[in-house]
Amino acid sequence: MRVSDLPLAEPYVDHFAERGIRELYPPQAAAVEAGVCEGANVVAAIPTASGKTFVAELGLLTADGPGLYVCPLRALAREKYEAFAALPGVDVGISTGDFDATGEALAGNDVVVATSEKVDSAIRNGADWVDELACVVVDEVHLLGAERRGPTLEVTLATLRRRNPDVQVVALSATVDNPEAIAGWLDAALVESDWRPVDLRTGVAVGGHVEFDDGTAIDAAVEGEGSPGEDGDDDGPDDSDVAAALVADTVADGGQCLAFVRSRTEAVALAERLGEDGLAEEMGIESAAETAAEEVEDVDGTVTGRQLADCLRSGVAFHHAGLRSGHRSVVEAAFRERDVACICATPTLAAGVNVPARRVVVRDQKRYAGSAMEWLPTLEVHQMCGRAGRPGLDPHGEAVLVGDAEAEDELVERYVAGEPEAVESTLADPASLRTHVLSAIATGFAETEEEILGVFEGTFYAREAGAGGLADAVAVAVDDLVAAGMVRRETGDVEGYRLVATPVGETTSKQYVRPETGERIVAGLRTAAGMADATTLTALEVICDTPDMQDTYLGNEERADIYRFARANAGELTTAMHETDDFEEWLESVKTARILDEWIGGSTVEELVEAYRIGPGDLDSRIERAEWLLSAAEALAETIGVGVPAVSGARARL
Repeated sequence: MRVSDLPLAEPYVDHFAERGIRELYPPQAAAVEAGVCEGANVVAAIPTASGKTFVAELGLLTADGPGLYVCPLRALAREKYEAFAALPGVDVGISTGDFDATGEALAGNDVVVATSEKVDSAIRNGADWVDELACVVVDEVHLLGAERRGPTLEVTLATLRRRNPDVQVVALSATVDNPEAIAGWLDAALVESDWRPVDLRTGVAVGGHVEFDDGTAIDAAVEGEGSPGEDGDDDGPDDSDVAAALVADTVADGGQCLAFVRSRTEAVALAERLGEDGLAEEMGIESAAETAAEEVEDVDGTVTGRQLADCLRSGVAFHHAGLRSGHRSVVEAAFRERDVACICATPTLAAGVNVPARRVVVRDQKRYAGSAMEWLPTLEVHQMCGRAGRPGLDPHGEAVLVGDAEAEDELVERYVAGEPEAVESTLADPASLRTHVLSAIATGFAETEEEILGVFEGTFYAREAGAGGLADAVAVAVDDLVAAGMVRRETGDVEGYRLVATPVGETTSKQYVRPETGERIVAGLRTAAGMADATTLTALEVICDTPDMQDTYLGNEERADIYRFARANAGELTTAMHETDDFEEWLESVKTARILDEWIGGSTVEELVEAYRIGPGDLDSRIERAEWLLSAAEALAETIGVGVPAVSGARARL
């Protein structure tokens, strides 16, 4: 099937031809046959690099009205925005922040790119533009099963369909075990395929020997003395030695690598280990690598930035959430331009931007989860493996799991031959349900528990578990919201009562903070209002001690220091040490508040990163969240009629 045969205007056909897209891949042709160009709902469960973006573009360009592209990550949103903005004559808007706005500036665009949280927030704040949508594309639809993001995506999509029953929905995923269930929920045709433009073979490396699932095998020359086993004997090369050998083998053959590890620390350590192997010289990229290193140094002078620049000079990079967006952009761009031999990354990269490689090495298949090491989900590992193989550049893609002889069979069964986990709704999670129940009441969509269930009847959860499965959970959520002062029951003229959001509940929902966050901020504001001299530290402690502020890791060595800080500044804090529900979590919030207070006081990124062992990207995200939560605190202070100048002062100085 040719692009010129599709119901696309000639400028679009020319645009795709200029980019070498003239013939459709088989999965794309199947989507066309399923009606994606005719307004039909379609679920496309097709591999990475098999053309999901083009399927999305077909739905958006042929729709009889504006379109919405929903994606999970800001970096991915920016990438898709740039792709859609390049389409001739298409006006594109993007929105990923400002959770207390309707986003009305987005009205009038042909395509809007946004996160599900932004769309949900716009709906809560009365956005009308969502009712005009003709096509909604949902990327990474398997994230319906994510703990916090999933319920928002699920409810938002159900709400959009309820408000506009004729809207076309195109859902995309590369890794989902039960696409037929999602297709059934969306009344959609299912396009399921394992076709890839570049063949993928997956195997397990034991030492330097790799057995692939297609019957082939390779041997990589492993250097290193190995590591002693529990009995003191030499177990042979360690996992990093094997990973390094696999990377070197790829580079020697003219390819690039992605190496996935369990943590940020491990990503940096492996990158530095690979930096010793002369990969920049092997690829002949010394000059380009130096340029990339200088670009990173221009972002900031933090310890993390210097480490990254040093690695880049060696032809290697690391990538994790602790990097600033500027750091990540340099790394991703340099890799695409083949100016980096290998990126050592945490799994977040696999679900993010498009950075395919000849070979993917998954060194770690377990990570620490609370109290013990646990296997990574198969879906997550498959996302990493799916990055292997670059169309037009590689004869095939290779994904290699590093293990040992004892774990080899387990790795093959779990990840090579295993299927990804089925997507299951997490809407019934109490915290998530409270948030969305409050939203339903505050926006006027529901006034009774029965009507709340009606709002949720279009969700994936309701289809899979039945509306009755939610009834008890909704009743508990309503009771919790009443107890928290977010909702009240009003007796009407007819039998029964109606549910009404209190002013605090309405403000909490519009500011897009969780009910628990709104409750904590209100309590903190009232305490701060009664203090003789509330400071910026006071205001920051209030917002940092909420579930909407990301945790900041508290190491054992600094615990005593933060404890002493909390004692010395107890008069500025709204929570006494003996009143905390979770002392360790509260200490973490105090650490975050202290960092932000020092930032307001003039400390530099470099100083804070070095003093508190946080990534510069962590600081950026905490500052951004603090601005949002201080804005919410200002709105809640006005709602309850208390004056806390420290809140406005902190926000102004942040």
